[in-house]
Amino acid sequence: MQPEGGYIRAWEQTQFDLLTADIFGFHALQLGLPELPALAASRMPHRWQTASKIPEKKSALSQQVVLVHDFAELPFDTQSIDLIVLPHVLEFAAEPHQILREVDRVLIPEGRIIISGLNRTSLWGARQLLGRRAGHHFLPEEGEFISPHRLKDWLKLLSMEVSQTRFGCYALPVRNAQWLENSPWMESMGRRWWPYLGAVYMFEAVKRVRGMHLVGPALNRKKVKRGNVVPVTNKIKEHGQN
Repeated sequence: MQPEGGYIRAWEQTQFDLLTADIFGFHALQLGLPELPALAASRMPHRWQTASKIPEKKSALSQQVVLVHDFAELPFDTQSIDLIVLPHVLEFAAEPHQILREVDRVLIPEGRIIISGLNRTSLWGARQLLGRRAGHHFLPEEGEFISPHRLKDWLKLLSMEVSQTRFGCYALPVRNAQWLENSPWMESMGRRWWPYLGAVYMFEAVKRVRGMHLVGPALNRKKVKRGNVVPVTNKIKEHGQN
């Protein structure tokens, strides 16, 4: 992994750990980027990680692996998942709107979604833009940065209410590991003086359903289809919690 990738990953791992540890429920799902265990700190009893092929060995985090070839068609029942995390999924997707609609379908009312993305309004975004024009990309060239404002509009259309927004990674966009590791003053200044210009953002949003009022824990939960643990088929079948 390149130094800039390790720098971003370290910040995101910390944020995912902090956010997921306080979200309670039964079923959690991570879409994409298996190299970053975004559900490592989650206390939910059933956690899934998507994969496009059967993994060679079982996950060290006891996460069950689901074979999914298209995030726009998830093998889960409607309103069956409590938490879904999408680390850098939308910016590499051909149809990010359709993925969000599918996530909305499988998420329970008042369920949570956590999304991380690269911020185009940052020094890193500026370097990526200049590098793209010059033919020398700083970050993966396949991705298309989605601005935080634009993503909020998409979530709003799905009646998802953003509950937390975090920005991070304020170091200069360089490939020098020592510089990235020894720039706490840049992090401190960034959080104080230009908080919305971090290279990475993270949103936590809640699925709101009009006319629905939850009182206490739900007595009847949707069943989550589940197949076998690793390796699994593309169909899942499991009794939910009551």
